[in-house]
Amino acid sequence: MLFPTLEFAVFFAIVFVVNWMLRPRRIAWQVFMLAASLVFYGWWNPRFVLLLGGSILGNWILATLVDRTRGPEGRTRTSHNLVRLAVALNLMLLGLFKYYGFFVESLRSLLGDNVSFLPLLELTLPVGISFFTFQALSYVVDVGRGQVRTLPLLEFAVYLSFFPQLVAGPIVRASEFAPQLAARPDPRHVPSAEAFRLIFGGLFKKVVISTYLAQAIVDQVFLLPGDHNAAEILMAAYGYAIQIYADFSGYTDIAIGVALLLGFRFPQNFDSPYRALSIQDFWRRWHMTLSRWLRDYLYIPLGGNRVSRLLTYRNLMLTMLLGGLWHGAAWTFVIWGAIHGGMLAAERWVGEWRQAHDVAPILPEGVSTVVRWFVTFNVVCLAWIFFRAETFDGAMTMLGRLGDWSGGAPLVTPLLLVVVFGSILFQFVPQILIAGFDELLARRSWLVQGGLLAVGLVLIDVLGPAGVAPFIYFQF
Repeated sequence: MLFPTLEFAVFFAIVFVVNWMLRPRRIAWQVFMLAASLVFYGWWNPRFVLLLGGSILGNWILATLVDRTRGPEGRTRTSHNLVRLAVALNLMLLGLFKYYGFFVESLRSLLGDNVSFLPLLELTLPVGISFFTFQALSYVVDVGRGQVRTLPLLEFAVYLSFFPQLVAGPIVRASEFAPQLAARPDPRHVPSAEAFRLIFGGLFKKVVISTYLAQAIVDQVFLLPGDHNAAEILMAAYGYAIQIYADFSGYTDIAIGVALLLGFRFPQNFDSPYRALSIQDFWRRWHMTLSRWLRDYLYIPLGGNRVSRLLTYRNLMLTMLLGGLWHGAAWTFVIWGAIHGGMLAAERWVGEWRQAHDVAPILPEGVSTVVRWFVTFNVVCLAWIFFRAETFDGAMTMLGRLGDWSGGAPLVTPLLLVVVFGSILFQFVPQILIAGFDELLARRSWLVQGGLLAVGLVLIDVLGPAGVAPFIYFQF
């Protein structure tokens, strides 16, 4: 089954046509794009549109008040308190839908009936609430810092609801988006070749790679880890690492490609993360817009590395723990964040110790590079086990089974090995080759480009398994 569905394909086609018809008419274009984005978001659940609308109106009012209460020299006590209020309200909204049940269940398991007065509410998690809440927070905080101008209500509504990245990122800041609202791009010079390559690549990663890995090994092993030996456990862990990368980077590639066709360029969100040589390097390459958000709005305000060594380690750990909770309300996500936070602190300590003691490298540079990559990749895959596991016990069962190499491994097929290790090797393809392909394709007419995309979509439909699961990051 090809993703997107026919209905979404028709929706995108209508948006593309009307976009270029109305773009010179600024207000009419903004009204249309807001309406299209709300229709897109309401496709999942119309009630969520009210939540998004409330977030738009509330944050716009607060940001406007923050701007008006800033003094000639910048931040005042009133403007700072208003920013704090905005942060608190946004986090309360996010916490109600995403963390209330986790909080109550954790308290009940700890204290028993002593917290029975706290009811368990059956709340449906709104699609993409973490993404548009973080965008709204970045806007209000940046206004408070004087780093971005306040937007008219209609422009802010378009910014926060813009459909390509609304439900799963990338997290786009107002300073990146607002200047493009005023632009008048020529549709004859839109980078369609790059956009088509991104859309095709994103669909291929999601529909073919991610879905295949989920069905071939990942879902089966994580469902019943005790029924599998070390070979299948190990390949399921590696397979999930590729699955979540293909799934999430696939979506953001599609989002960036669609935005390009509409005349907007989003920030890059992935840069071959599985070629990283350290955990710090991994977070410079994985979900880059979230990494920068956590750095600028959490790690640096906590003090960053401008404080003592111990407080720097604390800041790294807190940032990653909260980054883990951002992904989901479960202790497994907290452990995932703790592994990354602990490794970031350990890497920093080792680097400082080596510098203080002037320790020379032990291994030759080439060997050291391979060892660093191998250790980093396997630490990331270890953390992914907790990220994917439904429970802590399930994750520990998987780790415990890594010592059992007895029996066969029928799930580890030659095709699976080709997909997993081929996907890892593809991370090392030089970006200059991809840029060269875009340049070569750009020399062809839009008819040729569109024809190649159509052939590619048919190929994806043929190669893709029957049925395609929703994008993993829709739940965040």
